[in-house]
Amino acid sequence: MTAPVTPATEKALREAMARLIEGRPRVTDGKMTKENLYREAGVSRATMNRATAVMDEWNTYTAQQGRRTVGEARRDSEISQLQDDLCKKTQKITELQRKLDAAATVIGALHHENKALREHIASRGGSVISIDQHRA
Repeated sequence: MTAPVTPATEKALREAMARLIEGRPRVTDGKMTKENLYREAGVSRATMNRATAVMDEWNTYTAQQGRRTVGEARRDSEISQLQDDLCKKTQKITELQRKLDAAATVIGALHHENKALREHIASRGGSVISIDQHRA
């Protein structure tokens, strides 16, 4: 028969589990693995496995929440939000580029039309003056 874990060991495992869940590990990379749990608690794997109540809580938590830490979930959420923002900005840029291209086409057409009208007026012996000159 295996020896039960001491209250101090169970406390160390619970504190380690809390640190991992909150995304503030002290000695591991923070991933939600059993290896990180026993290392974070400073106990052996066998000792961790004997703490059945803590292991049941761990298994329940990881089954419900997955193996992502709070920090990883926050990071993934932020990445998703940034991707959505980028998509919206890209659509806006595409829309503005279309408007800019249309405006450039109109400006080009008006320039050529203006040039043709000036040439037509010049061929008839006239000249084009600015409105400001005409008003004076």
